[in-house]
Amino acid sequence: MLILSNAKTLYDGTGRDRDALSHGVDVLIDAGKIDSIEPHRPDRPLANDDACVDCSEFTITPGLVDCHGHITVLGLSQHEMDVMNTESALIYVEKILHTTLVDGGVTTMRDIGGATDRMKRLVDDGIILGPRLRIAIAMLSSTGGHADFRGPDRCHGELSKLWPAAPGRPSSVVDGPWECRTRVREVAACGADLIKICASPGVASPSDHLEHRDFHPDEVAAICEEAEARGLRVAAHAHSRSGVELAIRHGVHDIQHISFMDERLVEMAAERGCTVTPTSWVMYELQRAEGLSDFVMEKVKKVSEVHARAVEFAAKGDLPILAGTDPVLPGMHGRNYMELHWLIHEGLSPLAAWYGMTGLAAREIGAEDTGTIRPGMRADLLVTRGDVLERPALLDEGGLLEVIQDGFGHRGLPGVPQRDFSSTIRASLPAAPA
Repeated sequence: MLILSNAKTLYDGTGRDRDALSHGVDVLIDAGKIDSIEPHRPDRPLANDDACVDCSEFTITPGLVDCHGHITVLGLSQHEMDVMNTESALIYVEKILHTTLVDGGVTTMRDIGGATDRMKRLVDDGIILGPRLRIAIAMLSSTGGHADFRGPDRCHGELSKLWPAAPGRPSSVVDGPWECRTRVREVAACGADLIKICASPGVASPSDHLEHRDFHPDEVAAICEEAEARGLRVAAHAHSRSGVELAIRHGVHDIQHISFMDERLVEMAAERGCTVTPTSWVMYELQRAEGLSDFVMEKVKKVSEVHARAVEFAAKGDLPILAGTDPVLPGMHGRNYMELHWLIHEGLSPLAAWYGMTGLAAREIGAEDTGTIRPGMRADLLVTRGDVLERPALLDEGGLLEVIQDGFGHRGLPGVPQRDFSSTIRASLPAAPA
């Protein structure tokens, strides 16, 4: 048993109020699960194989749940996208997954486009070290839409450079209600946990204007109907007001980016039970990104002027707000906790931001065995130094001491059992023939 003893502060991930905080408690971990949370006992008896870590100066939180990941994106330059379309791409995916877990504190991630079921299985089988994955596989958009990265010099039959069709991943570019239905069926058959669509053009895509339409209402309705028939929710990339409304009206559950969302759309989303994932951090990173075209930077300017106001509307309307990084630029992977900083910067209370990246996030993406520190849950925790609940940016300044996933640490904090990666790999191999 591992005992995290006398935690100075424990945030358990169960809500956005101070009721979710405890002080001077012991967290008991056994067989990869939370066994109990108890008032600190200085005289607690220890068995020979128990490990006890003094946490009297530390804050403990759940491991982070990132609701908008892209483990197959190194960056948006031509070279970076070309690299991820070669046979060496899986090596880069392994590096991204490792840093997302060990440096970014993310123990569970919803990859919203690009990751395949094969990648998810490699993590589940212990071959690759990283956050457990929930995957969308593709990001469906119409020809010329946000997932169509062919640019103005396209050739007939040319594949989009962003997640082209590959084993386990159908093409993202799709047109017409019946082709949309077929593509949802294909993505579901490839192991998707949700369906991702583009209900509006995007910021980083090379040829679509923000105010234009991506899908037709009949296409979005067809996608949502097919997804529901397979027990899958739909998440939508949506910046413009028309795109946000299109998604809400036709059955999308999670609205992402929300740049031009207003009070009317918040009210509509609340009536339909929608969540939102603002991806605040990437909006600020895009403003100082290098190598983007003037056309893209003009779109960046437009969304940066309104994004914080949209988050404010969503918070005032009491919409469930999830935290997702959208790490599409170099230097974002492994710093996923910065989404907490920017959500707070845009007006969320600190605990509301943390809730959106722990308990609320886990519930909404269907990973209900993690995200909170309660008996019976997976032992996914962060051990931190400093007042990271109020100032998450401290995690970027050495405040992240240990990342524990399923009861094992990954950053070498003394006293915390570390994962033996080599034995994990050996255990996952098929038995040799007799």
